[in-house]
Amino acid sequence: MDLEFSAEMWVWRGPSPFHFITVPDEESEQLQSASAIVTYGWGMIPVEARVGSTEWTTSLFAKDGGYVVPLKDAVRRAERIDVGDVVTVRLHVNL
Repeated sequence: MDLEFSAEMWVWRGPSPFHFITVPDEESEQLQSASAIVTYGWGMIPVEARVGSTEWTTSLFAKDGGYVVPLKDAVRRAERIDVGDVVTVRLHVNL
């Protein structure tokens, strides 16, 4: 399954701050239908992600009935992404 969408990057300022991009509702519904096949626990979905020319392997986190994509510091630096920037994300889920 391949998905592409654009959304704003935001930061979670917990004890371990991290940056995320929320997967839009339509794409989250598609992921939800595949989650039983690919999840490895806690609703996590392993994906190959791409922003700009940077690719990495990560897992989507379930949040508020949808999913969020965690963005590593290395990805944010390589692509010069700041909080509030709208980013195009490409996801590949191996079914």
